[in-house]
Amino acid sequence: MDNLLTAIIAAVALVAVAGFARWWLLSRRPSLGTAEDRATYETLHTAALAAPALRRGLDAESAASALPHVRTLLGVRTIAITDTRQPLAWDGPVDPEDVADLMSAAMDGGTTQASGRAIVAPLAVEGVVIGSIVILTDEASAGLVRATTEVARWMSSQLELAELAASRTALMEAELRALRAQISPHFIYNSLGAIASFVRTDPERARELLLEFADFTRYSFRQHGEFTTLAEELRSIERYLVLEKARFGDRLRVVTLIAPEVLSVTLPFLSVQPLVENAVRHGLESRAGDGTISVTALDAGNECLITIEDDGAGVDPEVVRAALSGGSASASVGLANVDERMRTVYGNQYGIVVETAPGHGTKVSLRVPKFSPAVDPVP
Repeated sequence: MDNLLTAIIAAVALVAVAGFARWWLLSRRPSLGTAEDRATYETLHTAALAAPALRRGLDAESAASALPHVRTLLGVRTIAITDTRQPLAWDGPVDPEDVADLMSAAMDGGTTQASGRAIVAPLAVEGVVIGSIVILTDEASAGLVRATTEVARWMSSQLELAELAASRTALMEAELRALRAQISPHFIYNSLGAIASFVRTDPERARELLLEFADFTRYSFRQHGEFTTLAEELRSIERYLVLEKARFGDRLRVVTLIAPEVLSVTLPFLSVQPLVENAVRHGLESRAGDGTISVTALDAGNECLITIEDDGAGVDPEVVRAALSGGSASASVGLANVDERMRTVYGNQYGIVVETAPGHGTKVSLRVPKFSPAVDPVP
């Protein structure tokens, strides 16, 4: 009986404690805020839903994706997004031709136009009008005109980001073409010469080197993608060094230290290989005797730290500084190119760092963020 009474008391106490805990948790739950706060959150959320489409640029597909969210922002019955000639996406019962004159006035003047039930606000990128928002409503009130103008300005800012992204991509493609053009003809000639020297004495070795050469050139001149993984870049570097070792023999020593966890890091295509080629050309070729090339890729928290080091002849730091500033074309193969592309993608704080002095070799370091909003991971 005593045990039963004890169990009942314990059960009642447990229920009471559970009830108190639930009350305490509910009382501690953060408030969703006032009606104004909730309206602000909803507006920001709607804008966030429209932004990805607009950041692809202004075309029929992006306009159609953004249109429902823009309509929600303005709370209107009829809306269109146009380019400078015609509607790209339209939702509502009125023919776009009914507001053609108003659209022309808004785009020609670069300012919002309102007449009767219609409002047209221009979309501009760097001061150039590229399209418009067209609103048809029961009454084009002053408040709705202002709201439409502000939404158009916000959309324009997203379209400018798309333009900047396109410009950055075009710049990177141009720099990549320039880098490919700088792949040393001297290296190609010497590689083929080294392969030819094995044709009679060691045909199997010649065949293997020829395959390495084919894979190296295929990777270097591939036409898809501005980005690659560190693993792919290192495989190409390995092929390059196999070909150079065939030429230099025991004179060239290669030391590598690669952390497995950074192999999947995405980085600009041909951002490490030119630095290795530079180390061979300006380190080993310009000095007598043996030489060592070290390639290191280490995990550094949110970044991958890559270093290319040689114990070769070194160079005057002023020569390197001139090369990085674009004032010299002979100090390195691709040094300034890699530096510029790293800064373009990740920001100025991610430029390459060069440590060198005559007679003391050269060390080139670069940091690559493991995750960056500017870079999509390579599958």
